[in-house]
Amino acid sequence: MAKAALMEGSNADLAARDLLKSLLSSGKVRGVMTLVETGPAGEVNYELVADVAALENATPLYPLMPANAGGLLSRLTVLEGFEEPVAAFLRPCELRAFVELGKLHQVNAENILLISATCGGVYPLRASLNGGLADGLPAYWEAVANGEAAEGLRPTCSACEHFVPFGADLVLAAVGSGGAGRLAVVARTPRGDEALEGLEGAAGEAEVETAGVKSLREKRGAARAELFETEPLPAPGLEGLVAFFGRCVGCRSCRSVCPICCCEICYFDAAATEPTPRTFDVHLKRKEGTRVPPDTLLFHLGRLTHMSASCVGCGMCADACPVYVPVATLFAKVGAETQALFEYVPGKDPEEEVPLQRFEEEELAEVGEERFGS
Repeated sequence: MAKAALMEGSNADLAARDLLKSLLSSGKVRGVMTLVETGPAGEVNYELVADVAALENATPLYPLMPANAGGLLSRLTVLEGFEEPVAAFLRPCELRAFVELGKLHQVNAENILLISATCGGVYPLRASLNGGLADGLPAYWEAVANGEAAEGLRPTCSACEHFVPFGADLVLAAVGSGGAGRLAVVARTPRGDEALEGLEGAAGEAEVETAGVKSLREKRGAARAELFETEPLPAPGLEGLVAFFGRCVGCRSCRSVCPICCCEICYFDAAATEPTPRTFDVHLKRKEGTRVPPDTLLFHLGRLTHMSASCVGCGMCADACPVYVPVATLFAKVGAETQALFEYVPGKDPEEEVPLQRFEEEELAEVGEERFGS
């Protein structure tokens, strides 16, 4: 058992809001970064809030992800850390993205109280259009409380096995809470212990790993295997990849919303990669026709090469795709294989280097790699 505070709330979202209010009103933090309802039809966005009254519209666990908050928090802190303590409420995949960005020197975690929750997943953004989620929210919160898998989530959420956060200072035990009207906020670090001292809400002890968490993890594992088996992913070889990305319009929205894509200047935006008449001339000499603009497949393969080890499976890329290429599922599948190869879980251990940054004298011998200099 770990130190915990029991927060009142008929569902996890209300308990999370009360937690943030208590932290801000007690002066333990100067501000809060969380989802806030910004429109009459359930529109939500992330905001940095410094007024307790403004938290009346906060909805930390609303089942939508308009952006990956790990990437947003990186933008807020990449140049310098917060001068005063700020609480940031991140979903587990957002928290893992934040940790990965730290390894890439894109964050300053000073004075940040990291709060997360066992996560029931989010819906595709288009499901929320015109208030489309309102009627289904009671069933969603019931599923979370009972450790069940909600219907209609982002595919990568339905198949996510890492819905228990790594490295958070405080964790709201949402999944498997049973809907009893009180939810446990469990301290996982000394900073979390300090945050709970004197906080509103009954003091106690609790565990994050509820029976509901264990049950949902099994369901997610089965859903993951089914997704990788049934989703129409690329057939082996170049032709399969060309067909899979055939309807890509080259907008690169997948890159824009990806929290891990953080190069200051992307290779694919460099002047040297801009197609010229010479480019098309070369292409046409090699084959009878060429796509305009060219190199769509090169872009996606480049991202896969750079991203697969650090992909946190948030699903933002597929949600942003205007032509519904299931790129998030492809990244999740390739990422799972890459991460297993290196025995690496992105965002789990802040001290573990990203595989692309780590040099090993002997590595991947099973695929023909030879020791450097041999």
